[in-house]
Amino acid sequence: MPPPRAWSGAVPAALFALLTGASAAPSRTVGDAVLIPVAVEALPGFPGPEPAAALDAFRRVCGAPAPALPQPAGVAGDPAALAGACAAAAGDVADAAAFFRDHFDPFRVERPGSERPGFLTGYFEPELTGSLTPGPDFPTPVLARPDDLVSLGPGETRPGLDPALRAARATADGFAPYPDRAAIEDGALGPRAKPILWLRDTVDLLVLQVQGSGRVRLPDGRAVRVLYDGRNGRPYTAVAKLIVQEGLLPLEGLTLARWTGWLRENPDAARRLIRSNASYIFFRLAAVADPALGPPGAANAPLSPGRSLAVDAGLWRYGLPFWLAGRLPGGAPDAAGRLVIAADTGSAIVGPARGDLFIGTGEPAGIAAGDLRDAVGFVVLLPKANAVRGGTP
Repeated sequence: MPPPRAWSGAVPAALFALLTGASAAPSRTVGDAVLIPVAVEALPGFPGPEPAAALDAFRRVCGAPAPALPQPAGVAGDPAALAGACAAAAGDVADAAAFFRDHFDPFRVERPGSERPGFLTGYFEPELTGSLTPGPDFPTPVLARPDDLVSLGPGETRPGLDPALRAARATADGFAPYPDRAAIEDGALGPRAKPILWLRDTVDLLVLQVQGSGRVRLPDGRAVRVLYDGRNGRPYTAVAKLIVQEGLLPLEGLTLARWTGWLRENPDAARRLIRSNASYIFFRLAAVADPALGPPGAANAPLSPGRSLAVDAGLWRYGLPFWLAGRLPGGAPDAAGRLVIAADTGSAIVGPARGDLFIGTGEPAGIAAGDLRDAVGFVVLLPKANAVRGGTP
């Protein structure tokens, strides 16, 4: 169990503002938030423990291939200025803390009228058991990306398609909504449904899809990585939330192990609840290149445990550093915050002061990720070439 964290519960945003102060530079906006310039000296504990770990995570994003889905124009973070910071990070950096102070200016993310400065959750890479061939112990297929799936970036749409859908099905007559989870399970994809491996049950598949990737241990002892390769674009519904809403389990003490165990003990209800989540994720196989790192995030860089942050990719550019004001899993009990890097996104991560911290791989990481649901302060670090300009970043 992680130690008690600062900012736990509904901490007033005013306290965060009081602690961080403000500089004389003009403020600007991102989404429904105002970015208030602050002095580095006004951030208690900055840059936190082991800033070199944040620099390593930053370098990984800098060196990654371009994201599969380009971010929309106008997201916060000037690309040229960020590229300049990346170039500086590629050289010899003797002092990681000085690097972030010298190349970035901090801005407090403030949402007018909000009672808490921001909200942080955690996610992890599950470790599952599976097989490359089906059998009695492994009957549930993990599907590869179908060849008729068209993924849509933020703000992108197709003629005749509901703008709320984030994917389309290419047909001879144009584009159509992609089948939902229930239809896919009932065979709507036909021969386009190509399994890449098999898991022990639909609950393991749900966990894999919720987390977006995972490691799978095969019967011969080898481990393979299963990576996100697209989704059907339908809205996501949290099955655990449905379980609580229907009074099947209490919210108090609800852990991943508890609600997945309940699903296995109640297969009929589990099938109904799981099929209520219309979203469906497709995957591809990959080798586990570095066991210490997580899978590639949306920024195409391997995720760094405790340092990679999933953000709203329609608002923030990948690679931006953030200072999270609060005690976080795996940190020192007296740590006032942590420096992390925007490297991923997620369908539930919406808004300028919303983040999902990658905790790591396996069951302990899963427990810590499940416990992380805290109000924290968000401070974005914008590259200095962008920060000295006027107007919206």
